[in-house]
Amino acid sequence: MATTPEAEKADPYTLTPEGIKEPPVGWKASFRYLGPGLILSASIVGSGELIATTTLGAQAGFVLLWMVIISTLVKVAVQVELARWTIATGKPALTGYNDVPPKLGRLGWVNVLWLLLALSKLLQVAGIIGGTAVAFSIMIPIGGDPLGFVSLVSWTLFLVVASIALLYSNKYSLIERGAVLLVVVFTFVTVLIALGLPFTPFAYGGDDVLTGLTFLIPAGTVGAAVAMFGITGVGADEITFYTYWCLEKGYARWTGPNDGSEEWARRARGWIRVMYKDVFVSWVIYTFGTLAFYLMGAAVLAPQGLVPQGNSMITTLSRIYTDTLGEWASILFLIGAIAVLGSTMWAAIPSWARMYTNLLAMLGVLDWHDQDARLRWIRIFTVALPIVWGVLYLTIQSPVVMVQIGGVMTGIFLLAVVVAVWYLRRTETDPRLYGGNAYTTTLVVSSIAIGLLGVYTILQVFGVKIA
Repeated sequence: MATTPEAEKADPYTLTPEGIKEPPVGWKASFRYLGPGLILSASIVGSGELIATTTLGAQAGFVLLWMVIISTLVKVAVQVELARWTIATGKPALTGYNDVPPKLGRLGWVNVLWLLLALSKLLQVAGIIGGTAVAFSIMIPIGGDPLGFVSLVSWTLFLVVASIALLYSNKYSLIERGAVLLVVVFTFVTVLIALGLPFTPFAYGGDDVLTGLTFLIPAGTVGAAVAMFGITGVGADEITFYTYWCLEKGYARWTGPNDGSEEWARRARGWIRVMYKDVFVSWVIYTFGTLAFYLMGAAVLAPQGLVPQGNSMITTLSRIYTDTLGEWASILFLIGAIAVLGSTMWAAIPSWARMYTNLLAMLGVLDWHDQDARLRWIRIFTVALPIVWGVLYLTIQSPVVMVQIGGVMTGIFLLAVVVAVWYLRRTETDPRLYGGNAYTTTLVVSSIAIGLLGVYTILQVFGVKIA
């Protein structure tokens, strides 16, 4: 998955004939060009899986297993379509969103909604920092009480400073390699535990799994289910920032500027096929991670009536491990929790820093194609965002609620993303790059499903009850 040295030096957001590279053919040749999807997986298998999905499993048992599967699958086609547009044009998502009429001043309406999403995501990522701080605090308490103010403040401060120090350079290769390491750790630990559950007192069987495929939503779990649908799999924020990582990996630069030639179209189709492989690998990783967390919540927490809440979330979730393997396994859970939540932080900080910087560029604060100015602002946000998230967590101290608020807003913003994707497909994507009929059908189904989720979420926000 290595990135070539020249990819670090040249500006991935500027397409030139000098940057052109022939696309690889086949899985073996393409493997070293994968990577954006692993950063995506690091972000996805975090707050949604460890917190929202496990919480939903604890509340509903196995009956909502079907929604876990659908939530990871249904949004992929929209992600692919936006990434296709990015490879064809060399533009990141927020630049494209701004092209969707009407505009409100300098910003398009989609980016105005994105601002609202960004505000809600401040709470969600703050909840992730809080969950990670609690895991560290339980493992190595400072000042006695692991959930006491001194220990939580100390570990939150440590995480903020460490995140800034590690990510300040904002090199793509560093971010990708860190994501790969964290993905490997949490995937191995989590799937191992989930597969081991049938050999413990909390075993689940085929009947339990079939119960979860009946397409029912039990009373009292609708809110958590909607939040989970918005968070798990690729959410609106991941669909958006995936385009930045596709650009920084080099897919668009290697395709080159569209000169109208068949050679350009052939290269573009080749790099789009590489992107397909990248998306598929990430989908496999986060789907297995999501299913593993849901099964653990349903099999271990639900029968005991345990639902993660507040700062006790980590200790409640640790029961998944201690109740199946014994007290010694609590350290295994804490390491897994730190890897899972830490991976989301690792991906979220540079991703949001890029999106905020892109927004400022559209507001005229900087020239997006000025590499030095862009990196300077990305670093400013790399410092500012962890500080804001840490302060918000210490103020609210309820990671589960904070994450679920972000999930609801994600469900609403997905509607706007679908509209933008179809608009950009029709107006800016070269028709020679469209997928076949089967893909187009999948995109339509995906768009309808996301639209229904968004409408339902909006109705719930305004208190409209649907029987």
